Order: sequence, then C-alpha cells, then structure tokens
Amino acid sequence: MKISNINFKNNIFLAPMAGITDIVFRGLCKELGCGLVYSEMVSAKGLYYGSSNTEDLMKISSLEKPIAIQVFGNDPKIMASACEIFNARDDICMVDINMGCPVHKIVKNGEGSALMKTPKLAAQIIREMKKVSIKPVTVKFRKAFDSSSVNAVEFAKYMEDAGVDAITVHGRTREQMYEGKADWDIIRQVKENVKVPVIGNGDVFSVDDALNIKKITNCDAIMIARGAMGNPWIFREIAQAINGEEVIYPTPMEKIDMCIRHLDLAVKYYEEIKAVREMRKHTAWYIKGLNNCSEIKNKINTIKDYDEVRQVLLDYKEYITNI
Repeated sequence: MKISNINFKNNIFLAPMAGITDIVFRGLCKELGCGLVYSEMVSAKGLYYGSSNTEDLMKISSLEKPIAIQVFGNDPKIMASACEIFNARDDICMVDINMGCPVHKIVKNGEGSALMKTPKLAAQIIREMKKVSIKPVTVKFRKAFDSSSVNAVEFAKYMEDAGVDAITVHGRTREQMYEGKADWDIIRQVKENVKVPVIGNGDVFSVDDALNIKKITNCDAIMIARGAMGNPWIFREIAQAINGEEVIYPTPMEKIDMCIRHLDLAVKYYEEIKAVREMRKHTAWYIKGLNNCSEIKNKINTIKDYDEVRQVLLDYKEYITNI
C-alpha cells in the first residue's frame, strides 16, 4: 500500500493508544516487523500553547522513525498550526487526526469521536490542515457515535471530499467504547465507497484475525491495537503468514526477555519511578498465561526500584526455564 508518496515495509500498523504506544513500545514493535507505528494522541492546543507534556509525547527514537503522529482537537486553525511543527520534523512521515477517541474528557470538548456528529466541522479541519501540511493527512474514526446514528460511510465520503489521504475505521461505535464485537462489515462498506486507502481496525488479536479482516473487508492495511499489548511479535507473525512463511511464535523465555528489555529501555527514556510504574501493565501483558504469572504480577506491582523489578523477572525466567 502507498499513502501519498510513502511506501511501507508492510501494511501491518500499530494503532495509536494513549498511555501505551510510547517511544519504547513503538520501537520494539517496529523492530519486530511493524510497517508503521503511530504516536499516542497529541493535543493540537497543547502544541499551540507550548505544553511540555505534549512535547514529551513527540519524542521519537531512531528505532521507530519515521512515524505517524496522531493529533486531536476541534479548532481547524489550531489543528492546521500543528502541521507547521510537524512539517519541520523529518522523523514524522504522516499526520493522523483522531476522530475516534471515546473517552469522556475528550468527547465533552467536541473532540475525538464527537466529531462524527459534526461532519462539516470535521471536513473543515481536514481542509485547513491540508492547506498547510507537506505530509499526508489521514483520519481515524469509528463506525458511528452510537448505534442509532451509524454514519461511517457518509463520514468517510466527507473526509475524502475534503482531501484526506487515507482513512482508518475502527468497527465499533463510541457508545461501545472497547466492548462488544467490532463490525468488520462497516469497514468493507467504507472501502467500497471511497477511493483513498482504507485501514481496518478492531479485534485483530491473532494471525487468523488479520487474515480474516483482510478477506472480509478488502482493507488496504491492518491496524492492531490491544492485540499488540504484551505481544509485539504479532507483526512478525502476520507478515510471515501473509508471505507464506512458517509462523514463529515467541517462547515463554522470549516473552520474559522482552519484558526485561522493555524495562531497560523505559529506564533509559524516563525517570526510574515512572519507568517502573509504567512497566507494571506491560509486565502483566507479557507474562499473561505463564505459570505463576499472577503472583509475579502482584509482586512487581508493589516494587518501586528498577533493579529489584529486574531481579524478580530474572528469577522468574529461571523458574520458567526449570519447569
């Protein structure tokens, strides 16, 4: 697949996930075969007013670049001003607009998935950003705001008419949040009604899921969100399956080794206390399903010292090896 003038290594992408797809996790996913990684969503207003927290979200490592930066907001002029900042960054290849976030604090401000209720404003945001951006501008949205107003196809047409370069559809409504089953058929409908590339998102947790969403929707690329949590190997696995190669799954020891490596990198980029705290959720995802994982998870959740967490994981690896 090609978006504007960008060719990707493959069409298996990491979804933007707040609090998860940080500089460390993105690099690991890219290393394991991900075709394109997306940043956590960045506030256009935060950039406009020079927020240091927003600037931190835009730190990009050599392992992952170039990346797609995801931005959210509802003011066309402020959204366009963010593009001027992105234009100057050669480690950013694409600008994605969040029109799908279901979180209340975003929606109440008329941002994220709330924009699906105001397609004319959403289209104006695209137009203003396209006037400024020298990079492709894409958009990610949902099936609809709620089940009584399913408008993904019509919304997609608005976005295409406004000049968007590609579209990602998450097959759930805002009302569903992350519950229930993703509707892949709505992705198929969008694909059949627009000419720009369509990326399918929702409920891809395995190789079979990836092959099925591609078959059902004919999407141009597959975006993986929760399926990558604790499993960055999923990108390699899907690429191997698509290429007709033997699919190689990680061993329990490899999972623990990756968890330790993730921890080491987190400490490199963050203060120790933040790195250790952030690793608690990742550790739980990496070791899920392994022997005695609940006890290890609970133990790590009480530790604030990096060296101590690392030793617990090394001891756990030895335990798993000797089972």
